[in-house]
Amino acid sequence: MSNFEIIGWLGSASYLISYFLLSINKLKSNSVTYQLMNVIGAICLIASAYSSKDRPNLFTNLVWMCIGITAIITILKKRK
Repeated sequence: MSNFEIIGWLGSASYLISYFLLSINKLKSNSVTYQLMNVIGAICLIASAYSSKDRPNLFTNLVWMCIGITAIITILKKRK
């Protein structure tokens, strides 16, 4: 198993754990923790997709990362 595949699996785990915690009401969608877990997952999956030249996966996770970053910025601005 390559390093990029391991990174990809970590990204998948981050997505799944964040969604599970959201589904059982341990996290809220407007929490920085939830959004950060999604951004970390996206970064890991972007690295894995780049390594394997999986462009649709790379694009989807790049957009997902941007959505998460935008959400984090919005959450932090509302706190001020």
